Amino acid sequence: MLNWAVYCRHEMVGEVTEIGSKVTKFKVGDKVGVGCLVGSCRQCDQCTNDLENYCSNLIWTYGSVYTDGTLAHGGYSNFIVVDEHFVVRWPENLPIEIGSPLLCAGITTYSPLRYFGLDKPGMNIGVVGLGGLGHVAVKFAKAFGTKVTVISTSINKKKEAIEKLGADSFLVSRDPEEMKAGAGTLDGIIDTVAATHPLLPLISLLKPHGKLVLVGAPDKPLELPVFPLISSRKIIAGSGIGGMKETQEMLDFAAKHNILPDVEIIPIDYVNTAMDRLAKSDVKYRFVIDIAKSLKAE
Repeated sequence: MLNWAVYCRHEMVGEVTEIGSKVTKFKVGDKVGVGCLVGSCRQCDQCTNDLENYCSNLIWTYGSVYTDGTLAHGGYSNFIVVDEHFVVRWPENLPIEIGSPLLCAGITTYSPLRYFGLDKPGMNIGVVGLGGLGHVAVKFAKAFGTKVTVISTSINKKKEAIEKLGADSFLVSRDPEEMKAGAGTLDGIIDTVAATHPLLPLISLLKPHGKLVLVGAPDKPLELPVFPLISSRKIIAGSGIGGMKETQEMLDFAAKHNILPDVEIIPIDYVNTAMDRLAKSDVKYRFVIDIAKSLKAE
């Protein structure tokens, strides 16, 4: 059983308060985290290769049904019971009240950078969108030693991207001249945008053999321009969070390089207001609910 100190619905960090008789990885008092997954079949090729996140029978932390038929409610509680396999050890030097979004936004951006080989020093990496995912992608890409270009529809984010987050350059995707100047300069792009948007301008920014990886989830299909992919052997791919082994690896890397998301900490009774603000994109860049201080057990 885990008691939460802070959480972001499916990004929960707290302390172990009870353990079962067969638990070996953790003890009472350990700082731990639970991300997007609380279960999988543990037997398929994906699970046996540490890719539980791609298991066809995975159980999400919220909205899924457990094997006993009960509904998974995520972090909207002061404690949760989770199989130790789906729990990660929280690094001592990583502040729990700030770091919890790493369990979703962190692994969602860390995993494709690693898997697609976009983590080599000196590479030129683009990050599309400077929101909850994008700002963390910039931080990981910089920690890997790459040169980062933020691509956004709004010039208003340029100062923050370069001066605060450390991006090396900035492109306004609606500016034809800027996009033309950036053509063929990027080894890879992490696209975090969840709204419908054209892919052709992004593909044009890639070098031959470049990779455009989608981690945002638009609610409508995107148009796929095939010819520019064929003519320069470019790749469009997708990526979703990561397995438990890689999630622990990501946390340890974040702790080593002092990578933390930018958050606003709120009490539980502010949730409805926070949801209204989210709809207006009025947050930089993640809300974190302080469960320990604001949710009273009945």
